[in-house]
Amino acid sequence: MPINTDIEIHAVNVLVIGSGAAGLRAAIAAAEAGCEVLIVGKRARTDAHTVLAAGGINAVLGTRDPQDTWEQHFADTYKEGYGLGDPAMIEILAREAPEAIRELADWGTPFTRLPDGRLDQRFFGAHTYRRTCFAGDWTGRAVLETLARRSAGIAMRERFYVSGLLHADGECFGAFGFDLDTGTRTAIYADAVVLAAGGHTRLWRRSSSRRDENTGDGMSLALRAGCRLADLELVQFHPTGMVHPEEVAGTLVTEAVRGEGGRLYNALGERFMTAYDPERMELSTRDRVALACYTEITEGRSGPNGGIFLDISHQDKALILERLPRMYRQFLEHQLLDISTTPMEVAPTAHYSMGGVVVDAETTATDLTGLYAAGEVTAGLHGANRLGGNSLTETVVFGRRAGQAAAAWARDRTTISRPSAVVTAVNEALLGLVKRGGEFARPIQRDLRTLMWQRCGVVRDEDGLKQALAGIEALTERARDVDVSPTAEGYEDLAHLLDLRAALLVAEATVLGAIARRETRGCHNRSDYPALDETLTRTLEVSSTESGLRLASRAVPEPAPELARLVERTADLESTGRLVE
Repeated sequence: MPINTDIEIHAVNVLVIGSGAAGLRAAIAAAEAGCEVLIVGKRARTDAHTVLAAGGINAVLGTRDPQDTWEQHFADTYKEGYGLGDPAMIEILAREAPEAIRELADWGTPFTRLPDGRLDQRFFGAHTYRRTCFAGDWTGRAVLETLARRSAGIAMRERFYVSGLLHADGECFGAFGFDLDTGTRTAIYADAVVLAAGGHTRLWRRSSSRRDENTGDGMSLALRAGCRLADLELVQFHPTGMVHPEEVAGTLVTEAVRGEGGRLYNALGERFMTAYDPERMELSTRDRVALACYTEITEGRSGPNGGIFLDISHQDKALILERLPRMYRQFLEHQLLDISTTPMEVAPTAHYSMGGVVVDAETTATDLTGLYAAGEVTAGLHGANRLGGNSLTETVVFGRRAGQAAAAWARDRTTISRPSAVVTAVNEALLGLVKRGGEFARPIQRDLRTLMWQRCGVVRDEDGLKQALAGIEALTERARDVDVSPTAEGYEDLAHLLDLRAALLVAEATVLGAIARRETRGCHNRSDYPALDETLTRTLEVSSTESGLRLASRAVPEPAPELARLVERTADLESTGRLVE
């Protein structure tokens, strides 16, 4: 298909890149502040990655436990992050979560309620008290559909791929991209830009993300534009993802299954959590359960498809249908398996990026003036292990802040430089990728995901990580010869190459951080450094230089003394029948 050489020009006050919960909440905030807003997303407005979030969204409402406080939410979050979370970001989350969740409820999110009408709350994610609101086991979809309705009047371009940020002299003035169906290229000039493009968990062979999402493309956009990325090695592996059929391998099996009494067994029929956490068993923290599952599999006690077994069949079927309707349908649809009678075979799956773009806690501003970021694309909030249910809260709390800050900057900006040479360069770089080649993006994507799973997965060591770096270099060389030949069916192969290039860059940054973090902390397991190293209570940051990626570190700020004391008093949760992350 011949390439149209024309470039469309579009101008708005605020451009939002990403149509998940963080992006939509940012767009709503910016529009409410009086700005003209445009949202761009690779998927439809109601089909972003947020729909996969299952269990719940956190806020101290005191519905079930009136003694709960925002300070305790802070302490739980900070403690679960193993001291690497930014205290300022955590405090903002804990303080502003109640208003954000009540707002969603007022907008129509169908949260489960008590008979008296108050929002119900349950234990989730290593919380001291019950503070997780929920809508069955499809909370993420409920939240996203609510935000989609609320943002219906805001302009959006679906199936639009952003290939580069437009910036000059340290200031961002928009983004450049193309329509995935027509190939039409557009330079979008904006007074401010909000980046809400998700994480990088699709870099691993087994991932709870769907195909072509969370490839690290948002992180790559920021890194190439001069922003720092932090703590990319801190990737949360969920203990339970589907293992077959291949096209759905890694698909999340929600933690709520264990919360409703699900038990883990190996192929020998042993309830193996007795050997790893006999007090909390399946209700232990996510990093411990994931490591236990991984160990059982690698030591040869796995099932026919390489997983271990999660069994909820001892519970009444009516309860399963009421509390786990999505999981029941998911296994029937993909495996013709009835989870009320038969165990599920599952295995760890890459689930959440704790690291990402470095932002200011108050404003979500990045290192590039005029560029803000929110959601999973950012670093700072979760530290070395995300507390369950905080991810959805993060999207609405910091999405709102990002939109407000972007709108304020757009209103106050009196002059803006938009050099045409920048647009020309970004356009030429994109056109240069459309060429014949001897390689295809898909096989290289698969090889990268396999490499990251084997060498930078649940358990890591120095030799394997160095092999990963060498492998990434070889795959990067292969990627230079990828065939991109648009057809009447669209420009998907160009998007696949851009996803691949982003993934290779972010994978290298991830491995560099994993090598430097010579300790075991939270989700980061180093078999050659099995202990936590207090001297590494630091943020590891990657920046892009002319000679390649550069790694540096900085100290993590200390929490306020009164909050630090509460963290010290917050004991590890005992086995009390609650779901612990």
